[in-house]
Amino acid sequence: MRISTKGRYALRVMIDLARNRKEGFVKLQELSARQQISEKYLEGILGTLVRGKLLEGARGKGGGYRLNVDPEDCSVWQILSLMETSVAPVSCLDDEVNKCSRAKTCVTLPVWKELDTMIRDYLDNVKLDQFVRNTPESEGKVPDDKNWNCGL
Repeated sequence: MRISTKGRYALRVMIDLARNRKEGFVKLQELSARQQISEKYLEGILGTLVRGKLLEGARGKGGGYRLNVDPEDCSVWQILSLMETSVAPVSCLDDEVNKCSRAKTCVTLPVWKELDTMIRDYLDNVKLDQFVRNTPESEGKVPDDKNWNCGL
């Protein structure tokens, strides 16, 4: 399993919006600058998050994007499952019905299923508010060292 850039950026943006929730709608340009993601690429990510009902978008003066969910209720799994085509550890678990001709006799399949369940359960239990609570007051704006979002 490898999380794509799109998935990692979506998580960063959701954390940013959770941290800055009191601002109301945040403009695309502000998110782009704070997260150092091109506006064009970010538009696609935000569109997916809006269609998935995790964000609300508004046009015009005072428009932008804001969370449409409570940070305490929004999990990393919800975000990644919108952005990724699959987060399964092996391709035979990509679809709801395993189409592999060896599925009934595969001795390794139970290991992959258990790993898949562990990954989903773990990511489903990590909520946005955990990132907000574990952030020093000075974060939320891009710090000088740029390493605060390493890996995301």
